[in-house]
Amino acid sequence: MKNLVVITGSNRGIGLELTKIFAKDHDVIACCRNSSPELQVLGVEILEDMDLKNAKSFQRLSEKIGSRKISVLVNNAGILESDSLETANQEEITEQFYVNALGPFLLTQNLLPHFGPGSKIAFITSRMGSIADNTSGGYYGYRTSKAALNALGKSLAEDLKSKEISVVLLHPGFVKTTMTKNQGHIEADEAAKNLFQQITRLNLKATGSFWHSSGEELPW
Repeated sequence: MKNLVVITGSNRGIGLELTKIFAKDHDVIACCRNSSPELQVLGVEILEDMDLKNAKSFQRLSEKIGSRKISVLVNNAGILESDSLETANQEEITEQFYVNALGPFLLTQNLLPHFGPGSKIAFITSRMGSIADNTSGGYYGYRTSKAALNALGKSLAEDLKSKEISVVLLHPGFVKTTMTKNQGHIEADEAAKNLFQQITRLNLKATGSFWHSSGEELPW
């Protein structure tokens, strides 16, 4: 039996490219709100209607996993709203907080019985969640949500260390995807390859750390 990998936001962009890579040597459960033709042809298990604001989605995923153990969980799904000091509002900030931070945490919490020694949890975050690296302002909802995700991931790393479960926070780079309106420095497939390498290298010594996919450790 192959190791099981669970990936959220797997229907497009970085999530789709990560699914392609992991599917070569692993069993993959690809989670998304709506599947895509590109995902369908990969022959992986697909769980649609994954809503990070709905705990019922987490339970359905747990039931789909059944008695299997998760080797790697990649919390990749997220949203981005380009707000400013003038346009930031409660609804958009709250939406990003739930989808980018609270949802991934609660999903991971729900799946804890499916992890074991050697399991890995990767949160795809952003250097925009770094307080020390913020020199341009703006993006209030996105920065807030990713900073919260970093804090949640760090706490999980500390709490799961005794169980020999490793946690990492990973910034993929400025990637050309639908979320960034196809602006960026690298393509999604290149970002996915870099992320895959960082996840593969992850061990307990590095748990709770915050890295650029290129291998640079980032400041909190």
